[in-house]
Amino acid sequence: MNKPTAVVSVCALLLTAVGVTGCGTSAQPRVEGPAPHPSPASGPTYVSDTLGHPLSRPTGFALTEFSSVSRLSWRSWGGAKAVATGRLSGNWCLPRCTGNGYPATVELSRLQRQENVSYYTRAAVRSSHLPPGGHDGQSDLSAVRLPLPES
Repeated sequence: MNKPTAVVSVCALLLTAVGVTGCGTSAQPRVEGPAPHPSPASGPTYVSDTLGHPLSRPTGFALTEFSSVSRLSWRSWGGAKAVATGRLSGNWCLPRCTGNGYPATVELSRLQRQENVSYYTRAAVRSSHLPPGGHDGQSDLSAVRLPLPES
């Protein structure tokens, strides 16, 4: 047998031996201790208006192109949900609601993290003055998707 053939044969035998026996034990790794809990989001929390402007505890903003809220007084902000009372107005209520709007409760939810801040991405508005059903596409404010600013 010449020298290059012998070297190739020895290398093939070694690789076969390593492949058959494996490179370690067959024991599974052990995991001990409690599972880590996700850390709560830290940093500022915002809501975006229809133009994507970030707002913190706004006194008013446009929810949709047809509806807006104003004179907001926040009971909570920064947690999983933010809740405020204020006034609601929109194209669907003109001309009855010009100026003051109707009393309403606004609830923001579905926080989404973007870099080192969080944004509310859903709004639900409750008001006894909303038309029932909201079939016109303008007055159904029970699950409004809020925009996120572009990063």
